[in-house]
Amino acid sequence: MKIGVLSDTHGFLDKKIFSFFNHCDEIWHAGDIGSIDVYNEIETFKPLVAVYGNIDGQPLRGMLKKNLMKKRNGINIFMTHIGGYPGNYEKGIKKLLNENLPDLFISGHSHILKVMPDKDLKILHINPGAAGRLGLHKIRTAVRFDINNKKVENLEIIELGARSKSETY
Repeated sequence: MKIGVLSDTHGFLDKKIFSFFNHCDEIWHAGDIGSIDVYNEIETFKPLVAVYGNIDGQPLRGMLKKNLMKKRNGINIFMTHIGGYPGNYEKGIKKLLNENLPDLFISGHSHILKVMPDKDLKILHINPGAAGRLGLHKIRTAVRFDINNKKVENLEIIELGARSKSETY
């Protein structure tokens, strides 16, 4: 199973996403989608698994959950928007991770691309960075990977280009 992961689009969807995620079975969005139009455009392209973020209003909050547990190809996944990362989890997240025992923890919010293990909890953490044009990040990023035999494999980082609002897309 091939998965594409993005976060923090903030209402902007780079058309490069469609070629990068063309062979993905699902796309996961870790919040701050920014508009129902972006949600619908992704969902029309591929099956979408998403959580809402702190900037998402209605109808996204009415459609999506803040925290989401899923199982794919034998891997338990926990996804939320504001989660932090190993050694610096947001308040209450470590408790949720201990209660749900995921193999893979996906979060967004920081706009900082991070892929790192939590050796204590035996969890892989992925923050795909920010795919939108708003925020402090310099490069827009996303991630794709395979889930095979209960393992995350072939992880690739995708650089979509500068976040500049003036750049032509």
